[in-house]
Amino acid sequence: MLKKLHHNAYRCRDAEETRRFYEDFLGMPLALAFPIRVTKSGRDTNVLHSFYRLGDGSFLAFFEAPDMPFEFKEQHDFDLHIALEVDHPVLETMRQKAIRMGMEVRGPSDHGFIESVYFRDPNGYVIELTAPVGEAGEAEVGEKNARTILAEWQATKARN
Repeated sequence: MLKKLHHNAYRCRDAEETRRFYEDFLGMPLALAFPIRVTKSGRDTNVLHSFYRLGDGSFLAFFEAPDMPFEFKEQHDFDLHIALEVDHPVLETMRQKAIRMGMEVRGPSDHGFIESVYFRDPNGYVIELTAPVGEAGEAEVGEKNARTILAEWQATKARN
């Protein structure tokens, strides 16, 4: 059985620039960083792998790999975004902090079960800070009608 998320890993343009965003701005401590000079398959490389700890013990990880081409672009929310849960008062605090720093900020957006504020990290990824709304909060996401909604989506999509 799968227990929990250990980490998600993404490419980054510059490890220090990424650290400033995730550690200095978001407050996620840099927990581990190590260079990779030779892959497990024996290929020479030059990569730095870094890990930033979340409150539940999971991590966001990044690879700076200057010797491997990668197309960095501003991601659209529907293509890729990283949503991190915070307590509700933190949303406005972080929104104001980002505004003072001259960062791109969107929100707050009320999604019914969560309220969100959006930023863009230095690699082009959308970072969503989200806080549960009301007593139900995240429980609203559960399995409530999820299979029915998915089946209806598939049927509608097939007709279009």
